[in-house]
Amino acid sequence: MRGVRLSYDGGATWTLDGVDLQVREGERVALVGPNGSGKSTLSLLAAGLAAPDFGTVELAGELVFDGAGAHAGAYRRARRDIGIVFQNPEDQIVTTVVCEDVAFGPENLATPRGQIGERVHDALATVGMTTFAEANPADLSGGQQQRVAIAGMLAMRSRLLVLDEPTAMLDPEARADVLAALDDIQKRGTAIIIVTHDAAELAHATHVLRLEHGRLLPADDGSDPLPDAPSATGHALPDPLPDAPSAPAGDVPPVTSTPAIVFDHVTFRYPGATTAVLDDFSLRVASGSTLAVVGRNGSGKTTFAKLLCALLKPDAGSIRVADVELVHASRRERAALRRRLGFIMQHPERQLFAKTVAQDVAYGPQNQGLSDEDVRLRVDEALRLVGAAHLAERDPFTLSGGQQRLVAIAGVLACRPKVLVMDEPTASLDDAACARIRGIIRDLRMRGVTIVMITHDLTMAHTLADAVVDFPPCNASTTQIGDARTIAATGSGSMDDARTATDNNNAHDAHGTCDAHPATGSDGGPESGDGALAGDDRDSDRPSQPMPPEAISMSDTGYSWISSLDPRAKMLGILALMFTAFAMSTWPQLAVGFVATAAITCASRVGVRRLLSSVRVFLALFVVTGLLNLAVVRGGTPLLHIGGWAITTGGVHVALLYMLRFAFVIILGAVVLLTTTPTAMSNAFERLLHPLRRWIHVQEICLVLSLALRFLPTLVQEAVSIRDAQAARGGSIDSGGLIRRVRAMCAIVTPVFAGAIRHADNLALALDARCYQEGIRRTQWHPLEMRARDWLFCGGVAIVIALVILGHVFNM
Repeated sequence: MRGVRLSYDGGATWTLDGVDLQVREGERVALVGPNGSGKSTLSLLAAGLAAPDFGTVELAGELVFDGAGAHAGAYRRARRDIGIVFQNPEDQIVTTVVCEDVAFGPENLATPRGQIGERVHDALATVGMTTFAEANPADLSGGQQQRVAIAGMLAMRSRLLVLDEPTAMLDPEARADVLAALDDIQKRGTAIIIVTHDAAELAHATHVLRLEHGRLLPADDGSDPLPDAPSATGHALPDPLPDAPSAPAGDVPPVTSTPAIVFDHVTFRYPGATTAVLDDFSLRVASGSTLAVVGRNGSGKTTFAKLLCALLKPDAGSIRVADVELVHASRRERAALRRRLGFIMQHPERQLFAKTVAQDVAYGPQNQGLSDEDVRLRVDEALRLVGAAHLAERDPFTLSGGQQRLVAIAGVLACRPKVLVMDEPTASLDDAACARIRGIIRDLRMRGVTIVMITHDLTMAHTLADAVVDFPPCNASTTQIGDARTIAATGSGSMDDARTATDNNNAHDAHGTCDAHPATGSDGGPESGDGALAGDDRDSDRPSQPMPPEAISMSDTGYSWISSLDPRAKMLGILALMFTAFAMSTWPQLAVGFVATAAITCASRVGVRRLLSSVRVFLALFVVTGLLNLAVVRGGTPLLHIGGWAITTGGVHVALLYMLRFAFVIILGAVVLLTTTPTAMSNAFERLLHPLRRWIHVQEICLVLSLALRFLPTLVQEAVSIRDAQAARGGSIDSGGLIRRVRAMCAIVTPVFAGAIRHADNLALALDARCYQEGIRRTQWHPLEMRARDWLFCGGVAIVIALVILGHVFNM
């Protein structure tokens, strides 16, 4: 790049102003700089996903931009040799199977089918993810998703790899794994550009460049590129708690102050999970103290925070926060709790919804019923605390990611909570912003605010907290006695006891008091907020542990006879059976439907418990349908009289008929969904619609279908997180007058809509980065092919349909 300039406001200000950048083969260039300085913009330019306003850009030997403007053909050719990993890798994973996602780029490059498998295997081996080849990326932790995204770029044999803060949300071990993978990639001759705020990521950089005020300046001339960050010389994992002294039992007196938070033998398990996230968890946090919660991605930290904020309800035990017993709290008590408890969610920037920063920050104080003048004073103070006073009249959706995070934090601080829960408050922030957040935590502690801080920054945890609770990894074994512990940090903390124990299920507990009395269990369910996978192992020096069978086995082609079927035969066959079910009106026909449904269910090996878990939301429909028919149908012999209402044999017959019909349809549909990945479904639709390709855009329609199936669960999860975060600011749609409820609904709908647009924008960039174009000739790695078992299944379906038809012909 030479003399590159780019503006987002027509030249009023310049995000990039005269940038010169040259990256050679095998070099690693680290980009540092404050939030909002334009690092992500420069990354998009380097990846060929955006064009500047002025200057010259040459990528992978192609002159893509000069005085004549952008050259679309040159950009398309250059992108074949360039890969980019976004800050949130979830936005660039486009399929629901890891190996299929890694193969997506080579397929778009029309790579010969025989080479795609080799590329996929090599790329996954490089990032240590071969064990998870058949996993659903949505079930993986952030660190694993990051490595899958990198593998997708490697499979395209990228000569240049651009990474935008790839480790911002990762725990120390996952961060070390990603950096080790980058070292290996660099040794192979791949050039790397990495955007970072982490000093550890500068260790192996060939050059360190600082972007500030639109200018790119060398930062490896002896000056400190990250003056406020801890020094790092390699990728070694930090000591879990540097210099933190342990406190043997009985060495210090027990806590005597009034506890602000009490967890008493709490157990929580996500629906459908076999293992509890928290198992017999007990905790006490003294009023006015600061507790740091650390641990691996997926160990249950965010779940713990949501339980604390009354956003989840435990299965057993009790939770008391600010003198409110949460499990049995009335609506009025919960409303009172909102005035005293604040929750800064893992991605607080996702809850922004108002037209201006000031209006968004004012949302919480307004829900507290404060006067306009008091609200204004709260807003001014909160924005001043986070250093965002100059952004008060800005549209929050036009801010950088770091600035949005600061504004969202200000929105919680404006509520002046007495208990504050912070989930990764400094992730993606520059050094100055991190220093400001640390100062805010100290200031709040001086004011007597009780703080629970979830963080991967172990130095920050040790420096600021009175006590540190280390949640054990969810795949911990009974030999890892030190992995679940409480350690007193330097300060006023105290510890009464620290020990670990395991039960018959290998769940780890740590018991003690240090202004806190923690006990943690193994995390067997998904951790809300980071989509972590139980059993996650991120050590790149050894193969990842096998995934739990239930995580991938249902749709794995080797799991069952039904799973192995061609998705076209399976979907069309079962769809035909579902329609046939509505034609069943006699007991012999219902018997045929029952046998067919039972046979398919058994052949799928889904299991009764898993099947019931999948269809439980429809059980009420079965009951309502049956009751309506009992009440409406009067034919037949009366069996029972209840007042003026008679239950007849005709009513029972019709009720059972409709209930069985619905049961057949729902069970068959559940079997299809459980044994077929969304990617396989979209591939099947594409092949079925292939004859219509001359008249409709078959390939594009099926891609959109695949992306919709891939991201609908993500959008639902984000909607739940936003609802929880706004509820923590007093914005509940379940209480208050009509106007207040409408405002609360807008506070949820707007961020969800904005999130959908954000995902769509990032997906468009991801498709460009992976060389997808409308109408291109793509290689299909696994072409669909009908085999003997598929024709046998279709024949069985035909027999069932014929038997039902015969039942109508002969009135059976």
